[in-house]
Amino acid sequence: MGFATVITWFGAVLLGLYMLAVWLIENDVTGRGVAPSRLPVPIVFAHLGLAATGLSVWVAFLIFNRKTLAWTAVGLLGAVALLGLTMFARWIPVHRGPARPDTPAQPPGGPLAVPAESNFPVVVVAAHGLLAVTTLILAVLTAAG
Repeated sequence: MGFATVITWFGAVLLGLYMLAVWLIENDVTGRGVAPSRLPVPIVFAHLGLAATGLSVWVAFLIFNRKTLAWTAVGLLGAVALLGLTMFARWIPVHRGPARPDTPAQPPGGPLAVPAESNFPVVVVAAHGLLAVTTLILAVLTAAG
């Protein structure tokens, strides 16, 4: 189960990096035509950093077969999950927000300002979350023996 955990964790990381790339590309730091992001920068990068650190610790567990490394990785994964749930809760209103106009005509008052995270594909968000939950379950089961 340890290797299955690595596979699901790596898949979640890849989807997370895709969303990070979309967020960075769409996030207009000049503030013209884009609503401010509802995802705080420290939370985004803490989520990324803890996920990468936890994956590294999990790989070390697989190499050295030390239970303390497994439980450390599970603890890091729990923190990653809490940050991920926080971001998901802040993303839902953005996703359910006003739809973009179907016509290329600009609405009165200029272009519709939307946060960068409104460009996340729902399928990617759902798959990332599903892989994250699967990873957490597999990691706990593996660490518990």
